[in-house]
Amino acid sequence: MTDEQKSFDALEKRLNARKTEYETMPVPDATYQAVQAGVRQAARKRKSRLRWYMSSISAAALILLFTGCIRVSPAFASLVEQLPGMEGIVSMIRQDKGLMMAIDKSLLQQVGVTDEHDGTSLTVEGIITDESRMVIFYTMKGMKDLEKGRYDIDLLDRDGKQLPVAFSYFSPKPASENGIYEDKIDVSFIESLPPQELTVIFKERGKKTNNKWKVTFPVDHSLTKGMKKIIPVNQTMTVDGQRIHVKQAVLYPTRLVLDIEYDRNNTKKIFGIRDLHLVDEQGRAWRTDSSSIGGSGSSVFFESMDFSTPKKLTLQGSGLSAVNKDELVISIDPSPGEIHGGPSSLKLLQSTVQGKNLILEFSIADAQNATSGLSFTNIEDSKGNPFEINEVGWSPSVFEARVVIKNGAAAKGNLTMEIFSYPDQIRVPFSIEIPVTP
Repeated sequence: MTDEQKSFDALEKRLNARKTEYETMPVPDATYQAVQAGVRQAARKRKSRLRWYMSSISAAALILLFTGCIRVSPAFASLVEQLPGMEGIVSMIRQDKGLMMAIDKSLLQQVGVTDEHDGTSLTVEGIITDESRMVIFYTMKGMKDLEKGRYDIDLLDRDGKQLPVAFSYFSPKPASENGIYEDKIDVSFIESLPPQELTVIFKERGKKTNNKWKVTFPVDHSLTKGMKKIIPVNQTMTVDGQRIHVKQAVLYPTRLVLDIEYDRNNTKKIFGIRDLHLVDEQGRAWRTDSSSIGGSGSSVFFESMDFSTPKKLTLQGSGLSAVNKDELVISIDPSPGEIHGGPSSLKLLQSTVQGKNLILEFSIADAQNATSGLSFTNIEDSKGNPFEINEVGWSPSVFEARVVIKNGAAAKGNLTMEIFSYPDQIRVPFSIEIPVTP
C-alpha cells in the first residue's frame, strides 16, 4: 500500500467517524450569504462558453444550468479537502450540495490521467457522474492566458464520435501563481447514457501550431446503479391562460430533473418560467437560475435532494417569458431601420453595418429583472438567403439588446426573423402541489 493510499484511508476513517458531528454543525447565515454573494460576483466576471451537440433534437431546445442554494458544512468540506487530489475539486463545488453529497457517498471517481508535451499538460483529476449528468474536474499547467478562453473542448466516445450531449465550461481560473489552472466541465446527457470510455480534448484557438491535449479514461457506472428515483406527477397548471403539463420528477444523485411540457394549443410561445423553485415539506427550497426554453417544453434542473425522496413538493414561480404565437415573426427593413410585426414592447433603435456584419439594436419595454435576453432564429432576406447570429448582448439596466447578424451587410431587401428568446413580460405568481408517494 502506498503512502498516498494510507493517507487516503486514514482520512476516510476520520471522515466516517465524525460525519454526524459535521452534518449537524450550524452555519451562520451571515457567513453563508457572504460566500454566496462572492460566488455570484465572481461568476459574472468569468467568460463562459456553451457547446451544444444535438442529434434529432429540436434546435429550439436549450437546457439551462442551475446554481445551488443549500448550505454545506464548512467543517465537512475542510476535511474532504485534505484527501489527496481533492483540494481543487472541493473548492469548485463547495456551494453545490448535490455534488458535495456525491463526494460524501464516495461517488467521485479519481482519474488522474495526464497528456503532457512541450512543457504543458492537461490532467483530468476526477469525475462525478450518473445517468443525467457528469462533472469533469481538470487541471492545466504551463499554458498562458487560459482565462481568456482561447481554446475549445471536444468530448468523444470510445469510437471517436462526438457525444450527443450539452456541456458548459468556464475559462479556467488560476489555482496558483505557478501557471496552474483548474476548473470543471458540466455535462448533461440528453439522448444517451454516459459512455463506457470518455475522451476529453482541449484545442487551442487562433494559433498556427493548433496544439491540443487529449485524455482518455474509463467511466465506472456501477457507483450510482439503482439510485435513480422517478416521481410521477401528471399535473397541469394554468398560468396567464397557458397550460403547462408537469409530467414527472426524476431524482438522480447529482440533481433533480423536472420534465415539463407546454400545451400545443397555447396561444403564446413560452420561452421560460420565472423564479421557478421547488419547496419540500420542511420549507427547504431548490431553485434554478432560469427554466427550460423551447416550443414544447423541456427539462428543468434542480440540485440533488440529499439522496432521499421528499414527502411533499410544491412547484412555485412568479411568471412567464412568453410571446403571442402570431407575433413571433418580424420583418426588418435595414435601410430606414423599420420593424414590422412582433410584440408591441419591441422597438428597433437602429440598424448599422460594421464590416460584413449587420448590427441591430432593440429596446424592450417593461423588462425589469429579466432572466432571459432577446435572440432570433430562422433569419432570411427577401431572396431566401439564410443568415446566422454571430453575437447577442442584453443590457437589463436599460432594457436594450444588441444582435449581430453574421455577413448581414450582404442581405437583400428585408430581413425576416423569428423570435427565439424574449425577456420576461408576464408576472403571474403560481403554485402547484406535486404528490409524492412512498
